[in-house]
Amino acid sequence: MGQEDGKKWAAAAHSQPTTPKSDRLLDQLNAAPEPEALQMLAGIYEHSPWIAAAALHQRPFESLAQLKYAMAEVVTCADTDAQLALIRAHPELAGKAAIAQSLTAESAQEQNQAGLTACTPQEFARLHELNTAYNARFGFPFILAVRGPRGTGLQRAQIIDTLARRLHQHPDAERAEALRNIHRIAELRLNDKFGFTPALGNMVWDWHEQLARHSEPGFAEHGQLCVTYLSDAHRACAAELHALMQTSGFDAVHIDAVGNVVGRYHGATPGARALLTGSHYDTVRNAGKYDGRLGIFVPIACVRELARTGRRLPFALEVVAFAEEEGQRFAATFLGSSALVGDFDPAWLDQRDAAGITLRAAMQRADLRIEDIPSLRRDPAQYLGFVEVHIEQGPVLCELNLPLGVVSAINGSVRYLGEFIGEASHAGTTPMNRRRDAACAAAELALYLEQRAAQDGDSVATMGQLGVPQGSVNVVPGRCSFSLDLRAPSDAQRDRMAADVLAQVERIATRRGLQYALQETLRAAAAPSAPAWQRRWEAAVQALGLPVQRLPSGAGHDAMKLHQILPQAMLFVRGENGGISHNPLESTTSDDMELAVRALQKLLENLAREILV
Repeated sequence: MGQEDGKKWAAAAHSQPTTPKSDRLLDQLNAAPEPEALQMLAGIYEHSPWIAAAALHQRPFESLAQLKYAMAEVVTCADTDAQLALIRAHPELAGKAAIAQSLTAESAQEQNQAGLTACTPQEFARLHELNTAYNARFGFPFILAVRGPRGTGLQRAQIIDTLARRLHQHPDAERAEALRNIHRIAELRLNDKFGFTPALGNMVWDWHEQLARHSEPGFAEHGQLCVTYLSDAHRACAAELHALMQTSGFDAVHIDAVGNVVGRYHGATPGARALLTGSHYDTVRNAGKYDGRLGIFVPIACVRELARTGRRLPFALEVVAFAEEEGQRFAATFLGSSALVGDFDPAWLDQRDAAGITLRAAMQRADLRIEDIPSLRRDPAQYLGFVEVHIEQGPVLCELNLPLGVVSAINGSVRYLGEFIGEASHAGTTPMNRRRDAACAAAELALYLEQRAAQDGDSVATMGQLGVPQGSVNVVPGRCSFSLDLRAPSDAQRDRMAADVLAQVERIATRRGLQYALQETLRAAAAPSAPAWQRRWEAAVQALGLPVQRLPSGAGHDAMKLHQILPQAMLFVRGENGGISHNPLESTTSDDMELAVRALQKLLENLAREILV
């Protein structure tokens, strides 16, 4: 890039023709005397001005996101009695206060927007029944941010279903969930007060809804999402992503030989190296809408904004919607990203799905040129690195009230299938000290897994499968099969844990007079984030006024594959509903999506400045 081009880019990057209303009001809040500032935050937390009063001690706020976090932290640091008082300050949904029209203006507007004032007699009766049962169980009213993750309102059926589901939660978990919903209510009220609309987040949200229209038979008719590799729904998603990239301003878009949708936004000069980013668009069966796809739509939104303003970066931006990551239809996983690192195994082509169709036949039916797969391997010299945005798929950010987190490493893993072999005997006539019970051995091992993984902090260990073949209620189990899934942020930490677990298997078997068999079925190397790229994500999060939370990823991602040839780092986005994923309850908000887009924009801007220096 020439010096003049660099000056033009830098000028465009800093051009801000107008100051958003939310920024002006935030400046006003920072400068206002305390009584005036308290009035500006009145009604954000229902009948609880103490929260605003405490948060204002942290002025000045650099961003609305920082203000939201500060107010939520006041609640988090409060004692249980104060938290319960806050929850109890809220009215029941469609309850007595609504009937008597004594709601606060904010609550009345929210319940009206969700249509709760227009309940049918049957809906009202069901809500009354559930509210009564909920209050009796927990001692406080059911709290739900009825404006929902998009801010436009939940349907009454969704509200009733959520109330019925949460009625069965543990009291401690439900108190935490009530507080998280109160924070979401406060977030939306702050948006209204400060005139802020997460326009980019809303757009990304809508793109997810649009893409989720495509689902496979057996799931679509039940309102469920399932998109497996090269199904008709999968190919429809690829076509839609291709069209979206074209309309968003990418210079070149194509579907490659494994079905990846690849868009490239050229840099300011020909031949500039590229930053690679993206994630996968296939899903598990009965999936959530955001796993993988968030990491496609966030960079598309960034390119759209660059193209809309006519800006070019001093590097190209290549966005890849990876065709396959989940391993749902065929046994091989990471098909899309494996091709980019030259790790596509031709033996995979002979794998068959449940219907007996080979991977080769599925690719041929989709008009993919198998002979071109080797040419998909990227030349590392032509790329700066790889970054990926992904929904967290875990509870950490949700519990910390943080919208974003920076991934420190993708955990390495090892899996085993095992079996304890004892002696089947009569359950009534075999004394306890004479038993060779294989199931008790597996149970003892499961408890050890829990204890051993906890010693390392970020290690996790799971016995996800446990079975007694041909077991009977009145027979001491003679055989017990089990699985082991061990994960840790580094290979060394994983291997130490695995060695301890295998030694414990030996000890248990010896002490109980059993035999055992173990077969290793998978070993995946850890992918620590490249320090420089992790720091770039951290700087982007800090620039939004948010604290930096570092956390490992227990799940595998396409970044693990790209790690083989490029430095990589990931950004996590908070998930709702306890961070659940691979589940229809998987969710995040358009406000958090907005922050993810802004964070990637900050990373791109900072990277451009680094290159221009």
